[in-house]
Amino acid sequence: MTPFSVSDVPDMIGRTVVVTGANSGLGRSTARTFASRGARVIIAVRDVAKGNDARATMSGDTEVRRLDLADLASIRAFAGSLDEPIDLLINNAGLMIPPLGRTADGFELQFGTNHLGHFALTNLLLPQIRERVVTVSSTAHRAGSIDFNDLNWERRRYRAMAAYGQSKLANLLFTAELQRRLTKASSSVIATAAHPGTAATNLVRLSGKRPTLDAITRKLTGLLFQSEDDGALPTLFAAVSDIPGNSYAGPSGVLEGRGAPELVERSRRARDHAVARRLWTVSEELTGVNFPLSRVTG
Repeated sequence: MTPFSVSDVPDMIGRTVVVTGANSGLGRSTARTFASRGARVIIAVRDVAKGNDARATMSGDTEVRRLDLADLASIRAFAGSLDEPIDLLINNAGLMIPPLGRTADGFELQFGTNHLGHFALTNLLLPQIRERVVTVSSTAHRAGSIDFNDLNWERRRYRAMAAYGQSKLANLLFTAELQRRLTKASSSVIATAAHPGTAATNLVRLSGKRPTLDAITRKLTGLLFQSEDDGALPTLFAAVSDIPGNSYAGPSGVLEGRGAPELVERSRRARDHAVARRLWTVSEELTGVNFPLSRVTG
């Protein structure tokens, strides 16, 4: 079988795609590809100016709208402003290992943005979604655990990487439980997930002050990291390939670091259906946003 590439993304004319965090990196590449295939792409970003800069690099029908995933009021305003059908929702935006911070609603910044923000957004938009929800996770989910006693790091000593792992594990548990609920509701929409491997995005920055060191950094980055375009391929694969709900895509190379996308395995913790259901219930309580299609029990 020929490896999946950008050329495998089909004609998207007449379809609407929402991409969060599309002002840079993986999100920008994802949005650019869908726009080039004829989709109407909504670039959902916290910083509208940066969103417009990204939009300038794209061809096709694109629109920038403000969305701050660290603010439930902003999420509700964004969702309320969209009155059109949405074919694909790409939950791409995320934070990685910042210092301890809080969202506008008091949640730990990574858990609140990476998981709770996308949880609320997805459920608010779900009645309008026609095809697929794709949520971007990370191999860091393997080191994550869900601490229901202190999800928001209010009592523990804050560890940024552990908090990141928890948020990325939550992305996969969310995908699994979302798919279960969609199936119970007899919806044709499916939920999938992806991770980019090791992609050279905003995580790798050059100083601009040490040309020799920057040259070495560029060389090492090219050897060890995928480009942002290659890093976006698993997301595109998860969005358009003929795969079942709750699929998880990532690079096919060694340690899933780079390479053409394929379906990959997730950790045992990411397959814990009881934890997924409990996390969903807690997420509804924290955000005040519920699954909108029907009442799901059991």
